[in-house]
Amino acid sequence: MARISKEERKRQIMDTALRLFSKEGFFEVTIADIAKEMKMSAGNIYNYFSSKDALAKELILYISKYLGNQIRQINLQPHSAKEKIKQIVELYFKTAKERPELIEYFLRIYLSNREVFKDGCEGMICVSPFVTEIMIFFEEGVRSGELRDQDFFSAFGLFMGYLGGMVFLMGEGMLPNDIEFYTDEIAENIYRALKNEA
Repeated sequence: MARISKEERKRQIMDTALRLFSKEGFFEVTIADIAKEMKMSAGNIYNYFSSKDALAKELILYISKYLGNQIRQINLQPHSAKEKIKQIVELYFKTAKERPELIEYFLRIYLSNREVFKDGCEGMICVSPFVTEIMIFFEEGVRSGELRDQDFFSAFGLFMGYLGGMVFLMGEGMLPNDIEFYTDEIAENIYRALKNEA
C-alpha cells in the first residue's frame, strides 16, 4: 500500500475537520474527535496543526483560495458584468450543493465565531483571495460603465447577502425548489441593484 504524502494527509485532516465543524459546530468538535474520525492519534494531528484555532484559520484560507480561484476564472473571461454575476451566482450555488461544508463553514463558523479568528485573521486577511477577486469584478464592471461606482463594502454586502441568504434558506430546508432554480432571478436582482442607471 502506497504511503500518503504529508500534504495529502494534511488535506484529509482539513476535509474531515471541515465536515465535522460544519455539521457539529466549532466549539463542540475537539482535535480528539477529528483524530477518532480519521483513526489517528490526536498527537499525530498536532504534527500538522499546532492548535484547533490554527486549523480553523487554515480552513478559512483554504476556502477563500478555492472560491477566489474559481472567481478568477470568471474574471478572466471577456463577458459582461451581467454575465459574470450569473456565473458567480451559479458557482456559489453549485458549491453550496456539491461541497456544502465549504459554504457552511464560512457562514456558520467564520462569520459567527470571530473571536477564534482574531489573531492572524484580522480584517479580511484570511478571506482576501476571495474578496480580492470580487473587488476586481466590481472594478472592471465600473470601469466598463456597466456597474455604478459605489462603496465596495455596500456592493459586496449586497452581493454576499443575497448569496448567503439563499444558501442559509437551502440549509434550513426552506426553499421549495432546488437552489439552482433561483440562479437567474437572483443574478438579475443583483445586477439590477448594482448596474449603472446613467
